[in-house]
Amino acid sequence: MIPLRDINPHRTFPIVNYVLIGVNVIIFLLQISLGKSYEAAIYQFGLVPVRLMNDVQMFDFGLMTVLPVFSSMFMHGGWMHLIGNMLFLHVFGDNIEDRLGHIRYIFFYLLAGVGGAAGQIIINPISAIPMVGASGAIAGVLGAYILMFPRAKILTLIPIFFFIQFVELPAFLFLGIWFLMQLLSGTLSLGIGGDAGGVAWWAHIGGFVAGATLLFVFRKRK
Repeated sequence: MIPLRDINPHRTFPIVNYVLIGVNVIIFLLQISLGKSYEAAIYQFGLVPVRLMNDVQMFDFGLMTVLPVFSSMFMHGGWMHLIGNMLFLHVFGDNIEDRLGHIRYIFFYLLAGVGGAAGQIIINPISAIPMVGASGAIAGVLGAYILMFPRAKILTLIPIFFFIQFVELPAFLFLGIWFLMQLLSGTLSLGIGGDAGGVAWWAHIGGFVAGATLLFVFRKRK
């Protein structure tokens, strides 16, 4: 299922959401411009669970312990990874920014990303594979969206073999199916390693739960 747009108008211009999309795109373009240094940059600025856990156990909290937690949120492993993440952020992020406010949305997004990273690290703390991508933070946006706008319509592209269907699904159904797919894939990955297939499923799950929880802290009180 591919979300194309939501039928859910927002009242303010989503400047932060557009900036986040722009920063992700710019950093990815910088990544691919590195040439042979590309992989080294992934290992340096991506979040490597075993490296983080070693620093925590040794109480060594230097810049390169904390920085990858956040820099990894703006790096991606390929064009499809980037485009998929930015599409979800574009569709769902504007309404969350609208309701939380611009400044609160920044902190919400970053903390949801931290929650996503924590979810994957808890499941596989000895992994030496760098985690990169905005998926955890965006999953947090989805967790907030399903609570705030459960009945909003999502125009969805559903490819069925050689046929393409366009349907409007309520957000609770679209995002509910999305979350169940992550949960199923994450559970199946436990038997073959938490990094199965190169997808950090538990970062998606952790981010979704973090976003749903953080909503109650960041949402504006009437």
